[in-house]
Amino acid sequence: MFSVLFPGQGSQSVGMGKELHDNFGYIKNLFDEADDVLNLSISKLIFEGPKELLDQTENTQPAIFLVSYSIFNIIKNETEFDISKANFFAGHSLGEYSALACAGVINFKETIKLLKTRGNAMQNAVPKNEGGMVAVLGLEIKKIEEIIENSKTKFNCYLANDNSNGQVVVSGKIEDIEKFTTELNKSKIKYVKLPVSAPFHCPLMSPATKIMNKELSETKFSAPYNMIVSNVTAEPSNDPENIKELLIEQIEKPVRWRESVINMIKQGSKKFIEIGPGKVLSGLVKRIDRNVDLIQINNIDDLKNLKN
Repeated sequence: MFSVLFPGQGSQSVGMGKELHDNFGYIKNLFDEADDVLNLSISKLIFEGPKELLDQTENTQPAIFLVSYSIFNIIKNETEFDISKANFFAGHSLGEYSALACAGVINFKETIKLLKTRGNAMQNAVPKNEGGMVAVLGLEIKKIEEIIENSKTKFNCYLANDNSNGQVVVSGKIEDIEKFTTELNKSKIKYVKLPVSAPFHCPLMSPATKIMNKELSETKFSAPYNMIVSNVTAEPSNDPENIKELLIEQIEKPVRWRESVINMIKQGSKKFIEIGPGKVLSGLVKRIDRNVDLIQINNIDDLKNLKN
């Protein structure tokens, strides 16, 4: 039994997907369609950069989805591996949209449009460089929750991602993040400030929630071919309306990735296949449970690792 994982922001790199685009005509067609839908040469940006532009949220989100979706289609068309037999599909933040598109919930064109809008809305929810995120390392989530709760008179920070054992991401305004890291320094707790220009997955994203609520309410969702594990609940669902509601909530709610992986394992998944650029999610899964098998598919050569 296996599950399929789709990465989120932070997995992008200039040149990703070029080999796929150059070797398969139907993948080139997907890239061309994405360019048309976005009225932007996202293909050129992915293949040539500059990195600073690719790293802008409004570009990163459709770009990672486009590459992940392309790889998924190559697996279906070029291998004998039956990816449809996955127990669950799950994606990290924007990766949940990749999971939904690959599971037949939203069509390709709608997903590209939604992610461009989502990226714009999330970037503009807080003025640029007024918000930030910090990854706290080596600390249990309960301890981080205590620090945030006990310091509410000093600063307002929010749990954004519960990624794995010993990696929790916190969001907030820059001045609050600075005060939070001062508290961490006092206790000699390790942390890394993330190279993002907005505080994702927290109440500061409320303007983006309003925009995505409107966009998603006007988008047709179909029942998925596979169970989708929600970032918000860490539980599987196959109800289109429930999935849509949770996707709206996802903008401001923490990504419960650690719990999602634990729940997939508890329900029988012994192998995880990461589809998309990078290997970030595989690294997180390994920290959650070292006993599961991990496969990453992000180029043609990786396809040989897929066996029924």
